[in-house]
Amino acid sequence: MDKIKRALVSVSDKTGIVDFCRELDKQGIEILSTGGTAKLLSENGVAVIQVSDYTGFPEIMNGRVKTLQPKIHGGILADRSKENHLQEAKEMEIGLIDLVVVNLYPFESTIKKPNCTFDDAIENIDIGGPTMLRSSAKNCKFVTVLVDSSDYEKALSEISESGNTKLETRIELAKKTFNHTSRYDSLIANYLTEQSEEVIPQQFNSNLKLESVLRYGENPHQKAALYGNFFDVVKQLQGKELSFNNIADANAAISLIREFSKPTVAILKHMNPCGVGQADSIAEAYRRAFSTDTKSPFGGIVVANRTIDEEMAEEMAKIFMEVVIAPKFDKTALAILGKKKNLRLLEVDFSEFKINEFDIKKVVNGILIQENDFEIDKEEDWKIVTKAQPTAEQMSALRFAWKVVKHVKSNAIVYANDKRTIGIGAGQMSRVDAAKLGVMKAVDEKNPLGGSVLSSDAFFPFRDGIDEAVQNGVKAIIQPGGSIRDEEVIQAANEAGIAMIFTGKRHFRH
Repeated sequence: MDKIKRALVSVSDKTGIVDFCRELDKQGIEILSTGGTAKLLSENGVAVIQVSDYTGFPEIMNGRVKTLQPKIHGGILADRSKENHLQEAKEMEIGLIDLVVVNLYPFESTIKKPNCTFDDAIENIDIGGPTMLRSSAKNCKFVTVLVDSSDYEKALSEISESGNTKLETRIELAKKTFNHTSRYDSLIANYLTEQSEEVIPQQFNSNLKLESVLRYGENPHQKAALYGNFFDVVKQLQGKELSFNNIADANAAISLIREFSKPTVAILKHMNPCGVGQADSIAEAYRRAFSTDTKSPFGGIVVANRTIDEEMAEEMAKIFMEVVIAPKFDKTALAILGKKKNLRLLEVDFSEFKINEFDIKKVVNGILIQENDFEIDKEEDWKIVTKAQPTAEQMSALRFAWKVVKHVKSNAIVYANDKRTIGIGAGQMSRVDAAKLGVMKAVDEKNPLGGSVLSSDAFFPFRDGIDEAVQNGVKAIIQPGGSIRDEEVIQAANEAGIAMIFTGKRHFRH
C-alpha cells in the first residue's frame, strides 16, 4: 500500500484539527481545505491549499457548492488497482486523495435551539460533506476517512509507523462513517416529517448512537446496551452503574411523575407503581406513598417532583432502594443518602422528556410504534352515569387515581383517596382479579378501603368488579366505559348507591 500523500480536511467541529494537521504536515502530506478550516490551519502555521485553488473553480452560492467537483471526487473514488482509473486521473490532472477528514454542518444542535427557524435548519443540511464521506468510505480499500476527532490519534500512530493506515482500520472507519451519514439523514428526514401533519411517518427512522454498553439485560445471560441521548437529561450523582432494569424503571417513574403538579412521590417496582402519594411537603408525600405497600418498596425506585430534603432522605434511608430520582437534592439529603454508596441518585430535568415521542415495541421482523399516552384527559368529556354524584373530595381522589392507573400494567385497578394510593392491582388476566389483588394489597389496618375511590384502566366487562369494590367500601369509581354490559355495571353501582364516571378513554399499558 502506497503512503498517504494528500489529505482533504473540511470540518465544522474543529476539535483537535490543528494539532492533527500539524502532524500530517510534518509527515509531508499535502493538505487541501475549505473556508473556515483552511483559515484556521493557515493562521496556526499549517501549510494548506484552498480547494478552490486546487480545482480552479471558486466556491459559489454562498459556499453551497465547493467540493462537488470531479477533481475532488475523482481523486477520492479512483480505484488504485485499476489501471484505467489511474490513467484517466492522470489525463484529467486529477490528483489522488488518500485521506479525508470531514465532519458535517451541525444540523442536530441547530434544530435543538428554541429559536431555530425552518430556514436555519435547511441551511445546516450538509451536502458536500456527506458526499465526500460516502465516496471515501466506499473506497476504503485505498482511502482513510475520519469523521470523529477521537480517531485522530490512532490514525496518526499508524501513519507514523508505515506512512498509511491498516486496511482493517480503514474498513472500521468506513463502517463508522456510513453509520454517521445514515443517522444524519435520519435526523433530517425526521425533522421534515415533524414539519408536516403526518402523525405516522411513511418510514420510521431511529438511527440512535450507542450511549453505553450495559453489564447485562433483564437477566444476567442477556447482553444489552443503551442507545440515544438518555444522559443528556439524566445526571447520575452517585451510586453503581445503572442497569438495564434500572433505566427501564426510571423511565416509567419519570413518565408517571410528570402527571402531577402538587408535591408528589411515587415508588415503583418492575415498572409498576406500588405507591403514590401527594402532600404539601415532599417528605409527607413519600410517607403516604410508602404506606400503600410497605413490603414492595424494598429494592424499588423512588421518584419525586420536588427537591429531596433532609426529612425525606432520612425516611428513605431506613430501607434498601435501588434508585432515587428528583429534579434536585439538597446538600443535607446528599450527605445522608451518600452514606449508601451503591444507591443510584439521578437528577432529572423532567421538562426535557418529550411528550411527542413514539412508544416502540419490537416484534418479529419489525416494530410496532404508537403515540405515547401522555395526553391529559379532558374532564369535560367525562360523564357521571349513576344516580349518585361524586362529592368534591371524591372528585379530587378520582382525578388522582385516574392519573396513576395510566401507569399501571393492564389489567389495572387503583384504590385511592385524594392523598395517596391505598391498594394497586396490576398485570392481571381478568379485571376482577386485579380488583381483588388491589384489596389484598390494602389489608393493613392503616390502609382501609372504606370511603375510597377506584380507577380502572379499561371498562368492566361484568359487574363482578363493581361488586368486589362495593364489598370493600369503595364509594366512587372512574373507568372508560364502553362494555356491552355497561348497563349491568351501572345498575350494580346504582344498587350500591355509589357514584361512577365514564371517561370515554381507555389507558391500557402492556
